[in-house]
Amino acid sequence: MSIDTTESKPLRLSGSQPFTQQPGVFIMIGERTNVAGSPKFAKLIKEGKYEEAVSVARQQVENGANVIDICMDEGMIDGVAAMSRFLQLLASEPEVAKVPFMVDSSKWEVIVAGLKCLQGKGIVNSISLKEGEEKFRKNAATVQRYGAAVVVMAFDEQGQAATYEDKIRICERAYRILVNEVGFAPEDIIFDPNILTVATGMEEHNNYAVDFINATRWIKQNLPHAKVSGGVSNISFSFRGNNKVREAMHAAFLYHAIAAGMDMGIVNAGMLEVYEEIEPELKELVEDVLLNRRPDATERLVDFGEQLKASATTGGATTEKKTEEWRNGSVEDRLAHALVKGIDTYIAADTEEARAKLGRPLLVIEGPLMAGMGIVGDLFGAGKMFLPQVVKSARVMKKAVAYLTPFMEAEKEAMAAAGIEVKTQGKIVLATVKGDVHDIGKNIVGVVLACNNYEVIDMGVMVPAEKILERAKEIRADIIGLSGLITPSLDEMVHVAREMERQNFKIPLLIGGATTSRAHTAIKIAPHYSEPVVHVLDASRAVPVTTSLLSEEGRQSFIDQHRAEYEGVRKAHAAPKLKAVPIADARARRTPIEWRAEDISRPSFTGVRVLDNFPLETLREFIDWSPFFHAWGLKGIYPRILDDEKQGAQARQVFTEGNALLDKIIAGKLITARAVYGFWPANAVGDDVELYTDETRSTVLDRFHFLRQQVNREGKEPCRCLSDFVAPKETGLQDHVGAFAVT
Repeated sequence: MSIDTTESKPLRLSGSQPFTQQPGVFIMIGERTNVAGSPKFAKLIKEGKYEEAVSVARQQVENGANVIDICMDEGMIDGVAAMSRFLQLLASEPEVAKVPFMVDSSKWEVIVAGLKCLQGKGIVNSISLKEGEEKFRKNAATVQRYGAAVVVMAFDEQGQAATYEDKIRICERAYRILVNEVGFAPEDIIFDPNILTVATGMEEHNNYAVDFINATRWIKQNLPHAKVSGGVSNISFSFRGNNKVREAMHAAFLYHAIAAGMDMGIVNAGMLEVYEEIEPELKELVEDVLLNRRPDATERLVDFGEQLKASATTGGATTEKKTEEWRNGSVEDRLAHALVKGIDTYIAADTEEARAKLGRPLLVIEGPLMAGMGIVGDLFGAGKMFLPQVVKSARVMKKAVAYLTPFMEAEKEAMAAAGIEVKTQGKIVLATVKGDVHDIGKNIVGVVLACNNYEVIDMGVMVPAEKILERAKEIRADIIGLSGLITPSLDEMVHVAREMERQNFKIPLLIGGATTSRAHTAIKIAPHYSEPVVHVLDASRAVPVTTSLLSEEGRQSFIDQHRAEYEGVRKAHAAPKLKAVPIADARARRTPIEWRAEDISRPSFTGVRVLDNFPLETLREFIDWSPFFHAWGLKGIYPRILDDEKQGAQARQVFTEGNALLDKIIAGKLITARAVYGFWPANAVGDDVELYTDETRSTVLDRFHFLRQQVNREGKEPCRCLSDFVAPKETGLQDHVGAFAVT
């Protein structure tokens, strides 16, 4: 295929309206309609509240998103059904449907279901060479047949591209196949060279942002007309819970990536900071991390993040404390503090003090050290610690255990010399399942377990079930631990559980990773394996769980309690949900209203009237101040809140400042109040409302179609529809409806 390289061709997409990429304009892809990225959206979809979920998409468009990314990849969601239903609902929302949609899934059947529902030219996210060239060509041809553009992940048979060299190698190979063999329009090819998390505390991750930026520049220079995209929030995952740092990282990363040629990105359209407005100190720290400019960049940014948290806690006030004040606490408190803060300066001395106090090295590990790691796990789970801090904590733990190891070895030798059998903690096989290349969480779990005297056999990433089980048999493992980050990993975990049952394994199976959950483990995985299957929330829980499972004394009670809890989860999931009433039955249960002519009010006019430049001082009298106070976190009703014992002083201050601002707006005529309102003759026809041009009601001006409730409330409550409150046409009564629009 001959390619014109004289000028880059724009990407052309459409929703109900056409969209053409403009030179130098970054395309924002709204990320909040992704169940993996938005807890609120995921909750709405799981609860079947699709109409409310539409508001999330609408908000993204209002905030400036040019494209909406829609992803239903979650273990407890039927992706095909959810994707189809949500896209169909969006198609009926003009303000949302006008923009193109990106159908995002790691399951091909969900992609195809989404393509069937698109009313314009959208984007598929994504295809890759992970399963080889034949599958890649086939999937690309399907996308082409549906007329969509496509995101191509930098991923091949060997795994996910992390380095610059692998990124450009895979992208070039995919480009040649798509253009020369499939005949794909090059301007419809969007490469995602993998935005990976930096500042994890692991040195090998430090150049991830630089490699992405350089790969972007190479793609734009060497693969004509191709576009570049990526999931921007991935870059800052280490700092989840600190939005100020994350938003600065996103803004700075985009600044450099766009300069290199990045065309679009998946972002939270309402949370993008302006690069020039980042505080200078924070900008320097963030760019040191992103551009890998100094070896201590991560540590410096983490420290800054801690200062931000401390400042927020004290309301911006600064307090001077002696740096070493924590050294005055008990040895247990000092060890916990060192682990939480990642301080290794005194770890050997404190560990020795604890050993002398407790008598045995293992008691130090199982006591104060694990207590400290438990605190770390709780803080990380609550978003109050960052990933690099957790890694630092694990390293401090490792140093403490390294100090204790010679003492434990000497203890074992003494016990062996005395003829006492020395028991090991146990052998644990860890693996990221087939199809998944993510390993940060698994690696941390491995470090923590190894620090606690477990023999850890880490098999790496993309490990097939047969290899995991073969290795477990070979070494006579006591436990198998599976990890995964992407949704297909959940299906692979189910497969491993089935294989363990088929091969008659008798050891516990641990499940962990960002995409996993207690509910999914209980409902989808545990029923396929007779032995204990336990979801492990984070690294700090790994040791308590494994200790309980391998303990001769506490094992059975732990298993019994655990199984009872999971059975409760399964029963709750299987419990009858509210079923929709058939539409015919719902219509039979309309709102009961006895219509009488004397009850129907008639408007003073019909048609449309306009209020232009309405006096602001008149409107001021009608302001409901209660929502204003609520927006400032002051809960109460105006005017009573002004005299509230706890909030009154703050409420009065806010009220005074708000009125001062109103005075300024009115005096300076800074805004203009306008309104259009009107009344029309109308009658209900079933679930619809007909509007008529005049009182003769002979010509239908428009017809509004309304939804009727179909929730089964034990047959007692009506199934309401807005049309119920307009006089039905068959009654012969003349009703009216009104409407207004204001600025």
